Amino acid sequence: MARNYLKILSILTISTLLISCGAKKVQKAAPSFEPYKFNANQYVPKVDNFVVILDTSSSMATKYNQKKKANIAKDFLSALNQTLPELKYNGELRIFGNNDYVPDTSTLLVYGPTKYSSAGFRAALNAVKEPSGNSSLPLTKAISAATGDLKSTQGPIAVIIVSDGENMDPKPVKAAEAMKKQFGDKLCIFTVLIGDSPTGKQILDQITKAGDCGYSTAADRLSSSGDMAGFVEGIFLAKPAPMPVPKPVAKPMDSDGDGVTDDKDQCPNTPKGATVDARGCWTYAAVVLFGFDSAEIKSEAHPMLDEASAILKKNPDINVEVDGHTDNIGPADYNMKLSERRAKAVMEYFVSKGVDAKRLTIKGFGFTKPVASNDTKEGRGKNRRVELTPVK
Repeated sequence: MARNYLKILSILTISTLLISCGAKKVQKAAPSFEPYKFNANQYVPKVDNFVVILDTSSSMATKYNQKKKANIAKDFLSALNQTLPELKYNGELRIFGNNDYVPDTSTLLVYGPTKYSSAGFRAALNAVKEPSGNSSLPLTKAISAATGDLKSTQGPIAVIIVSDGENMDPKPVKAAEAMKKQFGDKLCIFTVLIGDSPTGKQILDQITKAGDCGYSTAADRLSSSGDMAGFVEGIFLAKPAPMPVPKPVAKPMDSDGDGVTDDKDQCPNTPKGATVDARGCWTYAAVVLFGFDSAEIKSEAHPMLDEASAILKKNPDINVEVDGHTDNIGPADYNMKLSERRAKAVMEYFVSKGVDAKRLTIKGFGFTKPVASNDTKEGRGKNRRVELTPVK
């Protein structure tokens, strides 16, 4: 008999352990919400202000899918708060329907309006008491009170109403219409249905419609981190406008390839390889070609004139006008004739180097076209020059 007793005791002990282990397996913790993490550097606020109006009336104490609606609402707002990046917007949280707070008005501002912070919003949400009280008139008062809260705000506003929509008359719709009228296009109203009440959905849809630019949804549709991220981005966030791409500055053309662009070139169509000055004119001013009152070419100028002769021979289709110039010392008539003699001297030099004389003409300008100041010795030396002008 003792053996039977011990056998029965062993069976009971093992059974107890199995039941205990089974119970532990069944009692799994609900998975925690893993919020999507926005990169705040990639977004700018779409709104400057937002208001969350939370239903804490007695109907929110009832259960939906074996969970209090009030807890569903708080979990929804907690997920929103975890997902929303801290950018530059002001936020507030207002509740309605809970007579434990303020029996005279049944609405209470529990957070803000203030610069939004995740920690501040979370603390206010956690402090919200269990639901109780009426819902219809308090929602009307909550919307009207939020309208007053926002009266001095600037910029776009998002109003988010979280409620089961039950036990309400049309008065909240009137309050929403009045809010929209006051703030116009800068305000949008969004509603989030807790539960699945058809009448509740209907009243929240009407409130949303009064806001014109918002939309209605349900907490059931926003349970995943991805869905919540889409909700947050759609209401709160915008991509910054792309930086304007600077238009490429058109580089000025240099049609004749002499290094002086067309907008500055006073002597177009110079042949390739010709030495030009800052004006784009084919001239040799680095060395003084002539002495004072002289038409004799200085020997140090020969290499430059040899370069010009070679260019002319490589381009037999180019005819050239040889233009002579002087400084301003002496009478004008005398300098005009001196400039012609200088032009003729350069022409004869080119002919001696094998350039066909038929391709060359001469012209004198005296001191009428200086390229440097005649007030200095160096300037007068540069003006005693010859320029080559291609002609058709």
